[in-house]
Amino acid sequence: MGNSTDKQAKPSFFKGVKAEFKKISWPDGRDTLKQSVAVVAISIVVGIIIALIDYVVKYGVNFLTSI
Repeated sequence: MGNSTDKQAKPSFFKGVKAEFKKISWPDGRDTLKQSVAVVAISIVVGIIIALIDYVVKYGVNFLTSI
């Protein structure tokens, strides 16, 4: 069963979490927008690259199976 040190550890843990949250530097709206646009743009580019690779591999497999 639990002893008294377990009950004392929980409040100090949450105090530590609260102290760490105060240290966080949150980005402003402009930075968040820039990062979001970058993620969407990179996702689109990577999607196009994967689609091109898929098309080339599909063409190659079809070519090899038709021989």
